[in-house]
Amino acid sequence: MEEIYFAGGCLWGVQAFIKTLPGVKVTEAGRANGASKTLNGNYDGYAECVKTKFDPNVVTIHQLMEYFFEIIDPYSLNKQGNDVGEKYRTGVYSENSKHLEEAKAFISERNDSERIVVEVLPLTNYLRSAEEHQDRLTRCPDDYCHISQEILNKYK
Repeated sequence: MEEIYFAGGCLWGVQAFIKTLPGVKVTEAGRANGASKTLNGNYDGYAECVKTKFDPNVVTIHQLMEYFFEIIDPYSLNKQGNDVGEKYRTGVYSENSKHLEEAKAFISERNDSERIVVEVLPLTNYLRSAEEHQDRLTRCPDDYCHISQEILNKYK
């Protein structure tokens, strides 16, 4: 198993989508790359993200990036759907430099690469979200999500 972290706006929908993908074994709602070691009621620079454990023999970083780009607006800075703010920025984070190289290559190979604002950075801090955020849309399917139901159900 390998780990990568995807930030794509509100983590509820991102987790609901990513957990359905081929090769993805475990997901966890969390926060990435903030300044402090605890949330203390605020985000302190953190991005909402989904910790993704996957089998690299089943799905590649390139494929995960293709899936990820189905659910985000890669040109929107600090905004996805109705959610606005730094915590809703898009990003890909990993402790594995090969993952980051592959994510950057995926972006640079696109003909719209100069417009893309998805950050690709080493993971510096990660905090697990509270239990109420874990698999939120599974438990509360009528909650707001910036990702359409059609896309959320695409790989189920």
